[in-house]
Amino acid sequence: MASTRSVRLFTRAKRVIPGGVNSPVRAFKAVGGTPRFIASASGARLRDVDGQQYIDYVMSWGPMIHGHAPAGLTRALARQARLGTSFGAPSPLEVDLAERVKALVPSMARVRFVSSGTEAAMSAARVARGATGRDKIVKFIGCYHGHADAFLVQAGSGALTFGHPNSPGVPAGAVAGTLLARFNDLTSVEALVTANPREIAAIMIEPVAGNMGVVLPQPGFLQGLRAICDRHGILLVFDEVMTGFRLAPGGAQQAFGVRPDLTCLGKIIGGGLPVAAYGGRADVMDQVSPAGPIYQAGTLSGNPLAMTAGLWSLKGLTPALYKRLAAMGQTLAEGLASAARDAGVPLQVNAMGSMITPFFTDVPVRDFDSATTSNTKAFGVFFNAMLDRGVYLPPSQFESWFLSGAHTAKDIATTIEAARAAMRKVARRKG
Repeated sequence: MASTRSVRLFTRAKRVIPGGVNSPVRAFKAVGGTPRFIASASGARLRDVDGQQYIDYVMSWGPMIHGHAPAGLTRALARQARLGTSFGAPSPLEVDLAERVKALVPSMARVRFVSSGTEAAMSAARVARGATGRDKIVKFIGCYHGHADAFLVQAGSGALTFGHPNSPGVPAGAVAGTLLARFNDLTSVEALVTANPREIAAIMIEPVAGNMGVVLPQPGFLQGLRAICDRHGILLVFDEVMTGFRLAPGGAQQAFGVRPDLTCLGKIIGGGLPVAAYGGRADVMDQVSPAGPIYQAGTLSGNPLAMTAGLWSLKGLTPALYKRLAAMGQTLAEGLASAARDAGVPLQVNAMGSMITPFFTDVPVRDFDSATTSNTKAFGVFFNAMLDRGVYLPPSQFESWFLSGAHTAKDIATTIEAARAAMRKVARRKG
């Protein structure tokens, strides 16, 4: 049951905010019920406005790899706030963070900071077009690269959740240069390249998809994309807004040993504040204004509070943290699979490190089509049963769960026990 205060707040919000929320999936439309309005967060837990507490697996959709409101971060932000919250001019902090990013992600010889993943992806596409003199971009069905017009074609995430992969208000001309390939299908990519000779500027991909749920690349897929790009003078762009610093210190490109030409980062890079970045090869990025003619700007880019949070977040990434996150992720994935099996509920659990998605289907999930075989009604029952048991999940079948360093073995055990009860409820509803 939603708290009384959340219901009242949602009623008020709908009078002044479209749908009552500032990002669509938060509205709980895919799972039913009223969204919880959160009053505070600490470690691995959220507390809503009625005082109910939840183990959190949304973690602000990925940024909080160290947990909510870690003491070191809040102290660092307080110190910086006293020195100024925005300058509109260069500061040493942005140089420090750019150097740290380059050290962790060596493919990013040059880094430009922005304020959102949408900005990063939009800018990377512009840079790819400008640097190559070509106009077309290949994206993959079910992958999400923010809400810029050119990418709202067969997008994942919220668009997929609500059954509207394309958005009204996007002019036909804005998507005319966007070509659609199938994730884990090199043949579909080769066909597009052959049909559009010397017209494709970039192939953009989430190297581990997270916006149709977690979908891993099949062996050789990313390497195959690299080879195609090399043969045809196409730039390979990794959208690591979600996977950057989460799957490894150097992101998915480190984990899979594939070096892209351009990379988009977000979430963890900002330590919970609105920061993103794009960057890559020096010869390509040196064409960005003011070094070159390709224009991109932002009033709050390089904001000192955001840079402070990013520096604190990245300095805390250690081998021990990744080892612990991977161990907890494996335990949780196995526990969810076991709970479903015991209840007789079809479930596929895709996981890598601290990213997990349980799909309510008996079909192995390797691409968009297999992801959409999931029983979203079953997920809705599961979601609400977990919420009633104090576990806060992403309110969509097609999102990743995230673990943090603040989660404990007890949290995982509690979550698995709650999942056993929730799966039994799913099984009864099915019957």
